[in-house]
Amino acid sequence: EYSCEYGSLKFYALCGVGGVLSCGLTHTAVVPLDLVKCRMQVDPQKYKSIFNGFSVTIKEDGTRGLAKGWAPTFIGYSMQGLCKFGFYEVFKILYGNMLGEENAYLWRTSLYLAASASAEFFADIALAPMEAAKVRIQTQPGYANTLRQALPKMFGEEGIWAFYKGVAPLWMR
Repeated sequence: EYSCEYGSLKFYALCGVGGVLSCGLTHTAVVPLDLVKCRMQVDPQKYKSIFNGFSVTIKEDGTRGLAKGWAPTFIGYSMQGLCKFGFYEVFKILYGNMLGEENAYLWRTSLYLAASASAEFFADIALAPMEAAKVRIQTQPGYANTLRQALPKMFGEEGIWAFYKGVAPLWMR
Protein backbone atom coordinates (compact mmCIF):
# COMPACT_ATOMS: atom_id res chain seq x y z
CA GLU A 1 0.00 0.00 0.00
CA TYR A 2 2.84 2.43 0.86
CA SER A 3 6.33 2.65 -0.59
CA CYS A 4 7.84 2.42 2.89
CA GLU A 5 6.99 2.54 6.57
CA TYR A 6 6.64 5.98 8.15
CA GLY A 7 9.72 6.70 10.27
CA SER A 8 11.82 3.92 8.75
CA LEU A 9 15.34 4.45 7.44
CA LYS A 10 13.97 4.13 3.92
CA PHE A 11 11.41 6.84 4.71
CA TYR A 12 14.15 9.22 5.93
CA ALA A 13 16.33 8.36 2.92
CA LEU A 14 13.48 9.10 0.49
CA CYS A 15 12.81 12.41 2.24
CA GLY A 16 16.52 13.23 1.95
CA VAL A 17 16.59 12.32 -1.75
CA GLY A 18 13.56 14.56 -2.27
CA GLY A 19 15.54 17.37 -0.64
CA VAL A 20 18.58 16.73 -2.82
CA LEU A 21 16.47 16.87 -5.96
CA SER A 22 14.35 19.85 -5.01
CA CYS A 23 17.09 22.05 -3.52
CA GLY A 24 20.14 20.97 -5.51
CA LEU A 25 18.53 21.08 -8.92
CA THR A 26 16.52 24.27 -8.47
CA HIS A 27 19.39 26.29 -7.02
CA THR A 28 21.73 25.05 -9.75
CA ALA A 29 19.20 26.03 -12.42
CA VAL A 30 19.31 29.67 -11.29
CA VAL A 31 23.12 29.94 -10.94
CA PRO A 32 23.35 32.60 -13.69
CA LEU A 33 20.88 34.81 -11.85
CA ASP A 34 22.59 34.20 -8.51
CA LEU A 35 25.98 34.97 -10.03
CA VAL A 36 24.81 38.34 -11.34
CA LYS A 37 23.05 39.14 -8.04
CA CYS A 38 26.23 38.42 -6.04
CA ARG A 39 28.35 40.49 -8.41
CA MET A 40 25.89 43.39 -8.17
CA GLN A 41 26.21 43.26 -4.38
CA VAL A 42 30.01 43.24 -4.48
CA ASP A 43 30.59 45.73 -7.33
CA PRO A 44 27.48 47.87 -7.97
CA GLN A 45 29.46 50.33 -10.11
CA LYS A 46 30.34 47.64 -12.62
CA TYR A 47 27.13 45.56 -12.41
CA LYS A 48 24.45 48.25 -12.46
CA SER A 49 21.37 46.06 -13.03
CA ILE A 50 20.42 42.46 -13.68
CA PHE A 51 20.43 42.94 -17.46
CA ASN A 52 23.67 44.92 -17.38
CA GLY A 53 25.18 42.22 -15.14
CA PHE A 54 24.32 39.50 -17.63
CA SER A 55 25.74 41.59 -20.46
CA VAL A 56 29.01 42.39 -18.65
CA THR A 57 29.47 38.77 -17.58
CA ILE A 58 28.91 37.42 -21.10
CA LYS A 59 31.19 40.08 -22.60
CA GLU A 60 34.03 39.30 -20.15
CA ASP A 61 33.63 35.55 -19.57
CA GLY A 62 31.47 34.32 -22.42
CA THR A 63 28.25 32.40 -21.99
CA ARG A 64 30.07 29.75 -19.93
CA GLY A 65 30.91 32.47 -17.42
CA LEU A 66 27.26 32.48 -16.36
CA ALA A 67 27.74 28.96 -14.98
CA LYS A 68 30.58 29.95 -12.62
CA GLY A 69 29.94 28.39 -9.24
CA TRP A 70 27.57 25.69 -10.44
CA ALA A 71 29.45 22.84 -8.72
CA PRO A 72 29.50 24.26 -5.18
CA THR A 73 25.90 25.38 -5.67
CA PHE A 74 24.79 21.89 -6.69
CA ILE A 75 26.75 20.11 -3.96
CA GLY A 76 25.98 22.64 -1.21
CA TYR A 77 22.28 22.94 -1.83
CA SER A 78 21.95 19.19 -2.37
CA MET A 79 23.49 18.67 1.07
CA GLN A 80 21.26 21.36 2.54
CA GLY A 81 18.17 19.75 1.00
CA LEU A 82 19.19 16.30 2.22
CA CYS A 83 19.52 17.59 5.77
CA LYS A 84 16.52 19.92 5.64
CA PHE A 85 14.03 17.38 4.34
CA GLY A 86 15.49 14.33 6.09
CA PHE A 87 16.14 15.88 9.50
CA TYR A 88 12.78 17.65 9.50
CA GLU A 89 11.08 14.26 9.55
CA VAL A 90 13.54 12.91 12.14
CA PHE A 91 12.92 15.85 14.47
CA LYS A 92 9.17 15.86 13.87
CA ILE A 93 8.93 12.25 14.97
CA LEU A 94 11.43 12.71 17.83
CA TYR A 95 9.69 15.78 19.24
CA GLY A 96 6.27 14.22 18.69
CA ASN A 97 7.30 11.16 20.68
CA MET A 98 8.65 13.39 23.45
CA LEU A 99 5.34 15.25 23.68
CA GLY A 100 3.10 12.21 23.40
CA GLU A 101 0.43 11.62 20.78
CA GLU A 102 -2.24 13.97 22.17
CA ASN A 103 0.11 16.89 22.88
CA ALA A 104 1.87 16.40 19.56
CA TYR A 105 -1.49 16.89 17.86
CA LEU A 106 -2.53 19.83 20.04
CA TRP A 107 0.85 21.56 19.62
CA ARG A 108 1.48 20.43 16.03
CA THR A 109 2.22 23.89 14.64
CA SER A 110 4.85 24.52 17.31
CA LEU A 111 6.18 20.98 16.83
CA TYR A 112 6.54 21.54 13.07
CA LEU A 113 8.28 24.87 13.62
CA ALA A 114 10.70 23.34 16.14
CA ALA A 115 11.42 20.40 13.82
CA SER A 116 11.96 22.75 10.90
CA ALA A 117 14.30 25.04 12.85
CA SER A 118 16.29 22.07 14.15
CA ALA A 119 16.65 20.63 10.65
CA GLU A 120 17.67 24.00 9.22
CA PHE A 121 20.38 24.36 11.88
CA PHE A 122 22.14 21.26 10.54
CA ALA A 123 21.25 21.95 6.90
CA ASP A 124 23.04 25.30 7.04
CA ILE A 125 26.14 23.67 8.51
CA ALA A 126 26.12 21.33 5.51
CA LEU A 127 25.62 24.22 3.07
CA ALA A 128 28.11 26.74 4.47
CA PRO A 129 31.39 25.35 3.02
CA MET A 130 30.06 25.17 -0.51
CA GLU A 131 28.33 28.55 -0.24
CA ALA A 132 31.63 30.12 0.86
CA ALA A 133 33.44 28.60 -2.11
CA LYS A 134 30.67 29.62 -4.51
CA VAL A 135 30.76 33.25 -3.42
CA ARG A 136 34.54 33.45 -3.83
CA ILE A 137 34.42 31.84 -7.26
CA GLN A 138 31.66 34.17 -8.40
CA THR A 139 32.77 37.47 -6.87
CA GLN A 140 36.58 37.49 -6.60
CA PRO A 141 38.05 37.70 -10.10
CA GLY A 142 41.13 35.53 -10.48
CA TYR A 143 40.63 33.78 -7.12
CA ALA A 144 39.51 30.44 -8.55
CA ASN A 145 37.46 29.28 -11.50
CA THR A 146 36.42 25.89 -10.14
CA LEU A 147 35.58 24.22 -6.87
CA ARG A 148 38.69 22.07 -7.23
CA GLN A 149 40.81 25.24 -7.24
CA ALA A 150 38.86 27.11 -4.54
CA LEU A 151 38.75 24.53 -1.74
CA PRO A 152 42.50 23.98 -1.20
CA LYS A 153 43.20 27.68 -1.65
CA MET A 154 40.61 28.66 0.96
CA PHE A 155 41.86 26.03 3.40
CA GLY A 156 45.48 27.04 2.85
CA GLU A 157 44.73 30.72 3.48
CA GLU A 158 42.35 30.51 6.43
CA GLY A 159 42.03 26.91 7.55
CA ILE A 160 38.68 25.30 8.28
CA TRP A 161 37.18 28.62 9.45
CA ALA A 162 37.10 29.83 5.82
CA PHE A 163 34.23 27.42 5.20
CA TYR A 164 32.08 28.35 8.20
CA LYS A 165 32.34 32.15 8.49
CA GLY A 166 28.95 32.43 6.81
CA VAL A 167 27.06 29.90 8.91
CA ALA A 168 25.77 32.42 11.49
CA PRO A 169 24.22 34.66 8.79
CA LEU A 170 22.63 31.55 7.26
CA TRP A 171 21.09 30.71 10.64
CA MET A 172 19.82 34.26 11.02
CA ARG A 173 18.27 34.17 7.57
